[in-house]
Amino acid sequence: MEFIQDYALFLARVVTLVVAIGVVISLIGAAGKRRGRQREQLEVEPLNRRYEAMTRRIEQGTGKERPGLVKRLKARRQKKSKSGEGRLPRLFVLDFEGDLRASATETLREEISAVLASARSDDEVLLRLESPGGMVPGYGLAASQLARLRDKGIRLTVSVDRVAASGGYLMACVADRIVAAPFAVIGSIGVVGQLPNFNRLLKRHDIDFELHTAGENKRDLTVFGHNTDEGRAKFRESLQEVHDLFKEHIARHRPRVDLDRVATGEHWMGEKALELGLVDDLGTSDDLLLERRERMELVKLDYQPAPSLKRRLSVVVESVLTRLGLAPSRV
Repeated sequence: MEFIQDYALFLARVVTLVVAIGVVISLIGAAGKRRGRQREQLEVEPLNRRYEAMTRRIEQGTGKERPGLVKRLKARRQKKSKSGEGRLPRLFVLDFEGDLRASATETLREEISAVLASARSDDEVLLRLESPGGMVPGYGLAASQLARLRDKGIRLTVSVDRVAASGGYLMACVADRIVAAPFAVIGSIGVVGQLPNFNRLLKRHDIDFELHTAGENKRDLTVFGHNTDEGRAKFRESLQEVHDLFKEHIARHRPRVDLDRVATGEHWMGEKALELGLVDDLGTSDDLLLERRERMELVKLDYQPAPSLKRRLSVVVESVLTRLGLAPSRV
């Protein structure tokens, strides 16, 4: 009897494993079939309607409805002729959340391409920028994407609610107008480069490290090898070259700024940044949107790339674990 029970338990485990494998295979197959339908998306949100709905709810909730207010706002938003003449100009609203690699640049690129494909001369762009800076190539490319708007005559406003420092300010200064909150962090116009060196630790444990290069300046500083004074000097020279390019970039876009005063690597709060000419006005992105909502069509763009194979497979695995009751708890 005990043998039969053990065998039944073993058989149940085998069947469970086979079913689980079958579920995984079927879900992967289904994911592959859906692959063609999971394409990139550009989400478009009309913000005017959102503000109109908020106004209507407040007026209805307080019982103090202002006659015709919502209708007037809606009429202004819908003002257009069949030919498109007389329509309200549009304000395209974009968001950029910066990290070390400026990985949001790919999204920004697609959103700006969408704007340029549909914008007219009286349309504008508002970029809500938040970034403490990061790697030079990524933020340099992001700034170049913003420059596409200015090259096409599309007015660009950058709003900084919290921070636009270093690479973040490299992007911001491309704008026709920079608006910062009073306590936003602005500036940090400088360049930093650092890396650890484990050479003495390796020597202490009798570990040799060899580095071979072709080209006198192929490598200046290394993590494991012996760093020379010549290598350090070359490294500092490279940092200075990037800093000079940074200052030239700011001088080109904001010629009235005193670079000797601001290009020291320091950062300032919004009010001081206004005094130094780093920004043009004080305020928040919310102020800008509320101020423009009656005379412009507010259009928020959000580009969503197609999900990668890695992401799709992770969803499949998570689904399988959930069906088997093995998924970790979440709050």
